[in-house]
Amino acid sequence: YHCLYQRRVHGGHIPVGKTITVVWQGKPVFIRHRTEHEIETERAVPLSALPDPQTDEERSIDPNWGIYVAVCTHLGCVPIPEQGSYKGYFCPCHGSHYDNSGRIRKGPAPLNLKVPPYVFSDDMQLVVIG
Repeated sequence: YHCLYQRRVHGGHIPVGKTITVVWQGKPVFIRHRTEHEIETERAVPLSALPDPQTDEERSIDPNWGIYVAVCTHLGCVPIPEQGSYKGYFCPCHGSHYDNSGRIRKGPAPLNLKVPPYVFSDDMQLVVIG
């Protein structure tokens, strides 16, 4: 029963600096293996610069990984990874720009991309979403 609501992904196959998209509960989910530069950049953003203030640390269990429901919080379109003004996620439908922490930075979207519930295996190679 519980497995129906989970998605298991082997993170060891995702190169640093790349994003994959998987489906969980009928929704696309971005899994990004973040670079050191991305981590440092996102952690340096002041909360005052964010429309929906959340620290990078609040949005990630492990700083090397960004895991977000890939549904724009404006009207539900699917953003494009590694695009936009912040090289995070860009929704071309109405121009919302998210950073590599999935936080809204510019455009009409009111909220950050949702972080789904997830855990890592003990060796950090397997992510279980849900």
